[in-house]
Amino acid sequence: MSEPTPLQRRLGTGDAVAIGLGAMIGAGVFSAFAPAAAAAGAGLLVGLAVAAVVAYCNATSSAQLAAQYPTSGGTYVYGRERLGPWWGFVAGWGFVIGKTASCAAMALTFAAYAVPEPWRRPVAVAAVLALTAVNYRGITRTARLARIIVALVLVALAVAVTASWAGPGAQPADPFGPVGGGAYGVLQAAGLLFFAFAGYARIATLGEEVREPRRTIPRAIVGALGFVVLLYAVVGVTLLACLGPDRVASSSAPLLDAVRAGGWAWAAPVVVAGAAVASLGALLALVTGVGRTALAMARQGDLPRPLAAVHPRFAVPHRAELAVAAVVCLLVATVDLRGVIGFSSFGVLVYYLVANLSAFTQRDEHRRYPRFLQVIGAVGCVALTLTLPPGAVGVGVAVLAVGVLARATRRAVP
Repeated sequence: MSEPTPLQRRLGTGDAVAIGLGAMIGAGVFSAFAPAAAAAGAGLLVGLAVAAVVAYCNATSSAQLAAQYPTSGGTYVYGRERLGPWWGFVAGWGFVIGKTASCAAMALTFAAYAVPEPWRRPVAVAAVLALTAVNYRGITRTARLARIIVALVLVALAVAVTASWAGPGAQPADPFGPVGGGAYGVLQAAGLLFFAFAGYARIATLGEEVREPRRTIPRAIVGALGFVVLLYAVVGVTLLACLGPDRVASSSAPLLDAVRAGGWAWAAPVVVAGAAVASLGALLALVTGVGRTALAMARQGDLPRPLAAVHPRFAVPHRAELAVAAVVCLLVATVDLRGVIGFSSFGVLVYYLVANLSAFTQRDEHRRYPRFLQVIGAVGCVALTLTLPPGAVGVGVAVLAVGVLARATRRAVP
C-alpha cells in the first residue's frame, strides 16, 4: 500500500493559537455561566477553577503527545500508538460522532442569534457551507478567518464587561451566598464550564499542518488555554459582581442581562452579534478538527478509505471535509440538536481520558510534564462524567457501542 499523501506544514504558532481560541471562545462564554450558577450558586468560580485544573492536565497530555506524534488525528493517533488500535478507535469515533452533532448545534445556535425563526435552518445550512468553502481553500485561510472571528468576539466581550461595570445604571450586586448543591454542585458547574472551553484539542488535530510542531503545538495549546481560562474568570467575576448568583442562574443570557442592567442600550446588540460570531468560530474549528480526525481514521481503514484523499492544490482532506459538511447540513435541516447532544460531552471526556492514559505511558525522553498531571486529568475526566445526566451517558455508551460493533464486524469479515 502506498504511503498516504501528507498535509502541508503551513501554520505558525499564532495561527495555531487563533484556531484554538476560536474553538474555545465559543457561544459557551455567553451562556454557560447560567447553568453553572444554577448548579453551584456562589461556588461558580470554584467550579471554574476545578474545570481549569482538569483542562490544564488534559492540555499538557495532548501537548506532550502531539510533540511526539506531529500528525493529523489527535487522540485517535495517540491512543493507537500508545495503547492499541481499539483505544484509538474509541477516542476517534466518539470525537467524530459527538463533534459532528456539535457542528449542527453550533450552526443552529448561530442562526438563532442571527435571524428570526423561519430563516434559521436555511441560514444554518448556509453557514456550514460557507465555512466549509473557507476550509476547502486551505488551512491558512481557515487560520486567517479564525483570527478575524476571535478579534470580533474579544471586542464584543470587552464591550460587555465594560458596560456591565461602567454603565450609568450599573450597581454592584452581592457576589456571595450559599454554594448550591454543595461539592456535587461545584463539580457539576466545573463540568459545564469545562465543556464550554474544552477546544484546545483542535490544535493537536492540526499536528500535520503546523511548522516546527514539537515546539509550536505545546506552546499554542498551553498558551491558548491559559488566555481562555483568564477570560472566563473575568466574565465570571463580572457576572457575579453585577448580577449576583441568583440572577445569573435564572438568566438565559447572563452577559446580555448584565449589559442591560448597566444601562448602555447600544451595547446589547454588540453582545448579541458577538455571540453569533463566537458560534461561527466554534463551528469553524469543529469542522476543521472533525475533518482531520476523519482523515486519520480513513488512513487506517476505520472510516472509508476514500476519505483519506488530500487535495493536490489546497492540501486539505477535501473529501473528509465535504462528507462532514454533508452530514452536518442534513442534521441541521432535519433535527435540532442544541438540547440533545449530551453524548458529545461524554465523547469529549472519553477522548481526553484516552489522551491522559496515552501520555502516562510515554517514556522519559518524550516527557515534558510529570505523570501525576496525567493521573489528575484521568481522574478528573471520570469525575466530570459522573456529573452528566444519566440519559446523556446512556446515549454516549450506545453510540460508542455501535461503532465498536461495526468495527468488530468489519474486521471479522474475510
